[in-house]
Order: sequence, then C-alpha cells, then structure tokens
Amino acid sequence: MNIHEFQAKEILRKYNVPVPKGHIATDAGSVKSIVGELGLPVVVKAQIHAGGRGKGGGVKLAKTPGEAEEAFKSIMGMNLVTHQTGPEGKKVHTVLIEEGVDIAKELYIAVALDREKSRPAIMVSEEGGMDIEEVAARSPEKIMKEWIDPALGVMPSQARKLAFFLNLPSEAIRAVTGFIMSLYKAFEGKDCSLAEVNPLVLTGDNKVIALDCKMNFDDNALFRQKDVVACRDLNEEEELEIEASKYDLNYIKLDGNIGCMVNGAGLAMATMDIIKLSGGEPANFLDVGGGASEEQIENAFRIILADKSVRGIFINIFGGILRCDILASGVVKAARKIKVTAPVVIRMEGTNVDEGKHILSESGFNFIVADGMGDGARKVVEAVK
Repeated sequence: MNIHEFQAKEILRKYNVPVPKGHIATDAGSVKSIVGELGLPVVVKAQIHAGGRGKGGGVKLAKTPGEAEEAFKSIMGMNLVTHQTGPEGKKVHTVLIEEGVDIAKELYIAVALDREKSRPAIMVSEEGGMDIEEVAARSPEKIMKEWIDPALGVMPSQARKLAFFLNLPSEAIRAVTGFIMSLYKAFEGKDCSLAEVNPLVLTGDNKVIALDCKMNFDDNALFRQKDVVACRDLNEEEELEIEASKYDLNYIKLDGNIGCMVNGAGLAMATMDIIKLSGGEPANFLDVGGGASEEQIENAFRIILADKSVRGIFINIFGGILRCDILASGVVKAARKIKVTAPVVIRMEGTNVDEGKHILSESGFNFIVADGMGDGARKVVEAVK
C-alpha cells in the first residue's frame, strides 16, 4: 500500500524525524491563511502516488501570497504527467503547501527490504534529488548500504558510518546519525517495505530536514496499522483493482489484451511470461488464490471482462485446494450472467479435472480447452489475432 507525501510526513513527525511545516490547502481561499502562518517563501506541491512531480509542473516555489494562490490554482485538478504515471497521467486532488527551506546540500536516504538477504538495508548517497536507479547505473560508488539485523535494529555505529560517508560538516554528523536512527524506527514501527527520503536536505545552519518522503507498506501487516489503512486514497488506485480487493482477489491491470485468471502468484507470473513468449500481451495479473469459491471465480471473470481492452481470456488453474470442478462451475455461472463475446481458453490440471472438463463440455458454451500451459497460451494468442 502507498500513501501521499503529506501523510508520510505526519508519520515521520511521530517518530521525531524532522520535516518542514506544512498544511493541505482545500481551496484557493485557504492558501492565504496557510501562507500567513508559514511565512514566505512557500512550496506548493501536488500530491499523487508518483515521483517526478517537479518536472511535470506539480511543484512550484512561491515568493508572494499571490504567487502561492496562482500556483495552487494551476496545480489543483491538473492532469499531472510524470515518468512514473505514464502518458495518461494522474489527476491532482490534493495540494500541500510547505514552508521554504534553506538548502545547502541535497542527500538521499532510504530504508528498504532486501529480499535476497532477507533483512532491511539502509542506503545513503550524496546524490540527493535524483533517481537512485540513475545514480546506481552512473556512479555506484556514490551509494553506501548497511544491512540491518532485524533482531537488533540499526546500531549507532552503523548510523555513524553511513553519516560519515556523506561528506558532511562535522557539526551535521550527529544530526544525520539521529535522523537515520529515527527513520529506521519509523520503518520498523509502521511495517514499511520502503521509507525513502529524497531529498534529505542539509540547511545552511547544518540542520537536516526530510524535504520529500515516500512510504510503502506491507499489505500483510495492515491489520495492525489501522492509521495507515485510513490513509488509503482510492483516487490513486485503478477502479478495477479497488473492485477486486472487495473480493480478496489479487488483481493488477496491465496494458495488453489477454485477460488472465490463475490460482497462485507464481503460476500467474509464469502465465504472463508464456503469453508474451507466444506473441501476446497480458491485460492483467489476477491471482484468485488457492481456495477460491465459485463466487470469487464469478467476480474474477466479471472484473476481467470489465476491462474494455480484453479481447481474449486465458484461465490457467492447477487444482489443489481450488478443485477444477469448482472452477468450472464458477466460470459457467459467470458466463451465463455476463455476455461473453471474447474467446475463453481454459487449461486445468489437478483435483477433479475430469469433472471440471465435463462441466465445461456440458455448459453449452464454446470454451476452448487446452492440453497444457503452452498449448493454452498459443490458442488464446491465436484466437485474439
């Protein structure tokens, strides 16, 4: 789960991580009072779940109240296009106004899960304000990583080592060390998968402030993070993904035209790969889970067909907990309720596969039954073409 920058900063404040003062502006009339409280200059920032907002015109510096109001009017409601939104962009529904900061140096710091080492890693770089991927490709020596033992947490010696790597004035070392310790506590305490501050700025008087912040959270831990769940912004999510979440379906919309329904994330990834290998493009990732019911199968079918770009459907199920006859019954019920014009290719193996195939053959629908995964991918690509 993702949240907005202003929400991430509220979390950081609770962990004593220094952030700029700021408020959400609800309309042009509120801008004047916010500027009056913060003083000038101020920064007016679009709040969307994507980076690169400044390059797209979503971040503006204002030196007068009039400039702040004009900046708000130009940003609120705009369709902001960045390298992370894609060409379709995202509409801005929320605007943050923050106090200006005296920036002497921009740094990068992040805590992220390193899945290869099965532990968190803290990364720092002097190249703040830039995409860390670009820095890693161009100047990997400018990035330092420290892996953290989750049983111990970040040690003061590790935080100091990272701080010294940043070539800071001696007066700032203690501040950055404390910042790293506090950021890690926030990462751990809120079950984050990522807590990224870019840039972390060093001010003219050697203070450090998180000028921007991005936080992602482990969905499996949200049951104990009610305040994080309350930050969910449905405006930032795909409509079909929201609908799928109501039925405990793992759905991600993609750009292709072949809808996929699979049980198991690994099989779903392999299914998308084999569709591409066969010359097609998957329209979605959809994992119905190992124990899906007929109702979930029906809703999964409906959600796939709600995507107007879908021209064919590949159902690839390995029957274990989810029996093949349950799958077949769910698909037939869905086909009876929903007008299905796209070809449907079904590959089933496992528990009650013969019963499942019998249900399909007796359904009266022209389903295409595949003999294997590769055969199914080839057949659906052929049918779409």
